[in-house]
Amino acid sequence: MKTIDDLEVSGRRVLVRADFNVPLDGIRITDDGKIRASLPTLSALLDRGAAVVICSHLGRPAGTPDPAFSLAPVAARLGELLGRPVVLTTDTVGPSARNMVAATPPGGVVMLENLRFNPGETSKDDAVRGAFADELASLADVYVGDGFGAVHRRHASVCDVPARLPHAAGYLVQAETAALEKLTGNIRRPYVVVLGGAKVADKLPVVGGLLGVADQILIGGGMAFTFLAAQGHGVGLSLLDGDVDAARGYLGRAGRSGVELVIAPDVAVAAGRDAAAPSGVVPSTAIPADRMALDIGPGSARLFAGRIAAGATVFWNGPMGVFEIPEFAAGTRAVAQALADSSGFTVVGGGDTAAAVRTLGFRDAEFGHVSTGGGASLEYLEGKVLPGLAALQAR
Repeated sequence: MKTIDDLEVSGRRVLVRADFNVPLDGIRITDDGKIRASLPTLSALLDRGAAVVICSHLGRPAGTPDPAFSLAPVAARLGELLGRPVVLTTDTVGPSARNMVAATPPGGVVMLENLRFNPGETSKDDAVRGAFADELASLADVYVGDGFGAVHRRHASVCDVPARLPHAAGYLVQAETAALEKLTGNIRRPYVVVLGGAKVADKLPVVGGLLGVADQILIGGGMAFTFLAAQGHGVGLSLLDGDVDAARGYLGRAGRSGVELVIAPDVAVAAGRDAAAPSGVVPSTAIPADRMALDIGPGSARLFAGRIAAGATVFWNGPMGVFEIPEFAAGTRAVAQALADSSGFTVVGGGDTAAAVRTLGFRDAEFGHVSTGGGASLEYLEGKVLPGLAALQAR
């Protein structure tokens, strides 16, 4: 891929596809890591005299404007971090966008309102998506793809606009792919993968892709219950998501391939997610029918930490429990601390995992790489062709 260093941007309008899909509590941003990660690219373009037009999605509005998903909090926070105004349009490609972009001088920044307010962004109809891409492309002279968290989506701003403008990858996409290549190419071993989190159906296929690559796969968080069910164990009221039959197949393949697949041996349980609910620790194979598991147990934490310490390469995606509740954050904290203490190359796999480590007080610099794209990083490790990267690679 070309990078922004290969582009002539002085005096030109540069459309930057960022990933500002940040977690919000009302209008308060609870983790601005994705915004901070975009600063090297945006600062470089501004320093070189570009007029920067930023576009991003936020949440999943149904193709129509929804104030709950406005990028207004993001524009305000980005302006603070850049130390210059960031003007937010009131539409994506309508009169507000066209007029504000036209009025933006070199060194200025304008942000288009949420791309997903327009149904053309995510349409599966090539013609509809292409028409929206035409309108986006008309706003700029050059395109920069820097939203790694969206490169696995076949969306207009990700895949169709690069075909219409001179294009290059931003520094964030460049850094993400360089880090993930270390997990797929000349891997330093032992290679330890830690998987957890709640979006099990989305994450489960990555286990199949890693069975021929990783040396050990440690399963905790919500994913553990799908594998426990595949072994015939009850999981009480715990989250049960994903294809149990697929998990059973992965267990069999792991045994045949020599990859060690380790399911958290104990869990912290409670009657509900209420932080005040009585809790205790039980073996993972003996979760009471009237309890839900909300964290890995101390035995699991010690086991996982030891395996991580012995790894030369470690990839982690998915918290070990409901880390937002202090009573159920111990497992996630233990895994984060083990990665931070590791002498190997460590990657925190974006999304909820990145938010978790920051919430628990860890700095990005304590890890080898903190990804901004959970789903994108997983699909990259599966070996899938990511359409957004393919679009940037096309000449």
